[in-house]
Amino acid sequence: MAARNTARKRAFQILFEADQRSTDVLTVLADWIRHARSDTRQPPVSEYTMELVEGYAEHERRIDELISQYAVDWTLDRMPVVDRNILRLGAYELIWVDTTPDAVVLDEAVQLAKEFSTDDSPAFVNGLLARFKELKPGLRRG
Repeated sequence: MAARNTARKRAFQILFEADQRSTDVLTVLADWIRHARSDTRQPPVSEYTMELVEGYAEHERRIDELISQYAVDWTLDRMPVVDRNILRLGAYELIWVDTTPDAVVLDEAVQLAKEFSTDDSPAFVNGLLARFKELKPGLRRG
């Protein structure tokens, strides 16, 4: 499933860029797609990357609400940008994408945290997403 791993990484990068630019994620996704079509050095944006970004965009308010509610001692705006966006992506995939096993979502999110964030981030990301996994049946509302 290396293709899905790459798709998740690109989706995370799009969410991160949108957050850094204070721009809508769908605008950044469109930019990535346009660049991939006009510059052969840019890899294409996969269907799964688009699905993840568009799905996050559809549930953005609810996802941020959940992260804010369950992240103990962390407000969303005080959270490291990398962690915030890994959590956003992981929460979307965990709660709304039934075709991906929960263990895969958690593992992939932890791997992103190991690659892009601080030494403490993998445990933080794993802990919060594991909590979402426990509460999953009741989290989709909104």
